[in-house]
Amino acid sequence: MAGLIMAAQLILGLSILVTLHELGHYLAARAFGIRVEKFYLFFDAWGFKFFSFRKGDTEYGMGWLPLGGYVKISGMIDESMDKEQMALPAQPWEFRSKPAWQRLIVMIAGVVMNVILGVIIYTVVLFSYDKQYLANENVTDGIYAFDLGKEVGLQNGDKVIAINGKVVVRFDDLLSSRVIFGSTLTVDRNGKTVEVVVPDNFYRKTLDAGKGNFIGPFRAGLVVDSVVTGKPADAAGLQKGDRIITLNDLRTFSMDRTRKIIGENKSRPISLRVVRGQDTLLIQPVVSDSGLIGITYHNDYGNYPLTNYSLGTAMSYGSSDAMEAITSNIKGLKQIFTGKEKASESIQGPIGIAAIYGGIWDWRRFWAITGLLSMVLAFMNILPIPALDGGHVLFLLVEVVSGRRLPDKFLEKAQMAGMIILLSLMVYTLGNDIWKHLIN
Repeated sequence: MAGLIMAAQLILGLSILVTLHELGHYLAARAFGIRVEKFYLFFDAWGFKFFSFRKGDTEYGMGWLPLGGYVKISGMIDESMDKEQMALPAQPWEFRSKPAWQRLIVMIAGVVMNVILGVIIYTVVLFSYDKQYLANENVTDGIYAFDLGKEVGLQNGDKVIAINGKVVVRFDDLLSSRVIFGSTLTVDRNGKTVEVVVPDNFYRKTLDAGKGNFIGPFRAGLVVDSVVTGKPADAAGLQKGDRIITLNDLRTFSMDRTRKIIGENKSRPISLRVVRGQDTLLIQPVVSDSGLIGITYHNDYGNYPLTNYSLGTAMSYGSSDAMEAITSNIKGLKQIFTGKEKASESIQGPIGIAAIYGGIWDWRRFWAITGLLSMVLAFMNILPIPALDGGHVLFLLVEVVSGRRLPDKFLEKAQMAGMIILLSLMVYTLGNDIWKHLIN
């Protein structure tokens, strides 16, 4: 059942992202009077599809191969490689007959749509699900330094006041990519100001150990939101509202760290120490063979006062969080190209993404991951690789600067080369996913 939930979340998330990405291209093309011949969610490879219908000049449908989607824009050299159409004289409604600036807008419209969607999702998650945040200034007891926090030089009771010279407003920003990809933290330690340097490779350690093994508010814990009837947590007596303070005798407050530890104990009992009313209880559910115990939960910051998100602050922080997702992808890609990180450990394929969604349907988590994927999709699509939007943008910029259109033969060969690169990458990521699944 958990596998089906993972697959369902993956398919729904990708369907939303792909449809809106292609809708961006579609709307921009139609705005400039360019004919769109096909609009497909997933690929109808070799002519196979689940359904299709025609409205106006466009055929809408759903293919069987869930590796993306496409719009077939008339008069454009794309993955369809429609050489017969390109051999005919250009028509006024075709992509190739439009000025370069209009074609450029059509090509970046999909990426723009994904960025807008990502910002909206991040904003909605903050405003509708999180609703409140812990202001860093309210963490009067300072931080609790877990193993990784102590490793970089932080101590219990430290008050982190700035990241790279910028004042920290939300405590959660101390767990962001700005910190874990290398930073200088300004710390108030017993009234004295000290600087703690986080190394560039620190993000790998947080990925392996979980961000919850870094730092947390001194009073933090986890609160159980729901318990699935008949699952291990229910059988062991865990209840909604229980506050988890330790997991296997380790203090915990992080959802990621808790999920990681539970997943590493498949088919084994774990020890949860929880606070229920005035009582402290020890509950020991046996983790299922799929790495789940059947609960959803959220961070609890103890009795520190929380600040409500207004729509304005949710939009502001949602936008900055979304942009930070792109920044972290750029930093991660740099680590791979400089040889500091292995591609096999950093790249996630469909199986890996489905595992990130998880085997329990949690709408807050679903939208948070989908928002992140929207920003990742925007970043990956704008890379200057032929067959991606970024490749088309690169060639159009060359045309704008030089004043000369690149030959169709060159564009066709570049498209083929790009498709080979992308197919090779898909095979690699899928194979890497399967391998990691087998060895784990």
